[in-house]
Amino acid sequence: WIGFLFLIFSLFSQSWNVLALDGSNWQRIDLFDFQRDIEGRVVENISKRCGGFLRKLSLRGCLGVGDSALRTFAQNCRNIELLSLNGCTKITDSTCNSLSKFCPKLKHLDLASCTSITNLSLKALSEGCPLLEQLNISWCDQVTKDGIQALVRCCPGLKGLFLKGCTQLEDEALQHIGAHCPELVSLNLQTCSQITDEGLITICRGCHRLQSLCVSGCANITDAILNALGQNCPRLRILEVARCSQLTDVGFTSLARNCHELEKMDLEECVQITDGTLIQLSIHCPRLQVLSLSHCELITDDGIRQLGSGPCAHDRLEVIELDNCPLITDASLEHLKTCHSLDRIELYDCQQITRAGIKRLRTHLPNIKVHAYFAPVTPPPSVGGSRQRFCRCCILL
Repeated sequence: WIGFLFLIFSLFSQSWNVLALDGSNWQRIDLFDFQRDIEGRVVENISKRCGGFLRKLSLRGCLGVGDSALRTFAQNCRNIELLSLNGCTKITDSTCNSLSKFCPKLKHLDLASCTSITNLSLKALSEGCPLLEQLNISWCDQVTKDGIQALVRCCPGLKGLFLKGCTQLEDEALQHIGAHCPELVSLNLQTCSQITDEGLITICRGCHRLQSLCVSGCANITDAILNALGQNCPRLRILEVARCSQLTDVGFTSLARNCHELEKMDLEECVQITDGTLIQLSIHCPRLQVLSLSHCELITDDGIRQLGSGPCAHDRLEVIELDNCPLITDASLEHLKTCHSLDRIELYDCQQITRAGIKRLRTHLPNIKVHAYFAPVTPPPSVGGSRQRFCRCCILL
């Protein structure tokens, strides 16, 4: 912060200019805190001062920055390795053409929510930025399989692909990724609703180093994916499958028995799973830290008991989300009281949870954050005229 303010002053005050002439002082700059004030000319001046010394720049949320300023930036900062343009909605394929032409050392690029980006950007990056390791094009919904194919064929070192909200992607795009990205560690396909088991199985078979996978909202997938992950991706640490309603205990059993490094799982609205899944996780996943079971309406106190007695519970488990699990009672809270690392529990719309049960949990875990909802008690009809009614509908404990 102080360093950046010093640089800004130098751009507008001649008396500070001499102090900021040495570009080697400015290898990393993050302008997020000043996003509303940053215009193209500021980026151009920074690029001229920093030149080849600048390695990392974040322009996240800088709505005033467009293609022209970024072309000047690319020409001046040819050693840039990390660039975030997340939310810079003015930029188009022209910016990626500039990066391709002048920035061959680029490794990390964030273009999330730059909705004018098309396949032409990915083709340009594939031609000029072969060292690319991480690309975020979430919500760039004009991208199709053709852009993905061009990118992965020329950037074999890709380790992170974030494609959330790229709704035109189909299984063929995933087949290209599986065939050309053996180093892939993180993949986000949230709400890519057209993908199926076929494409994801290709990913599992071709990307054995995969550690993080998000397919939340991909309603077509089945237990075949969980089996493929178990057989091919033993290093998996994070799995997000919220709203994947076809997944069952059978698939999660296969996954748990093979992926022992799992740390975070989002199973929200996996409505078919039962306590059987929790039993397998408690036995085979000792590193589990975060578990979301919201809207898993078949989960009972017995499943939580199994989880609470498993190896992850005492030292690892930090967050458990049980919103809208109608069979959960205060007994579950008793089973969790020995989870000494537990930091937060979500209990919205768990109708059988009581304030007394939460109070007892707090005697064992005094610092725990408990989020719970208690429906208002309907007052009896008043006798002898109407009176004002008060409703307290949400309590954050």
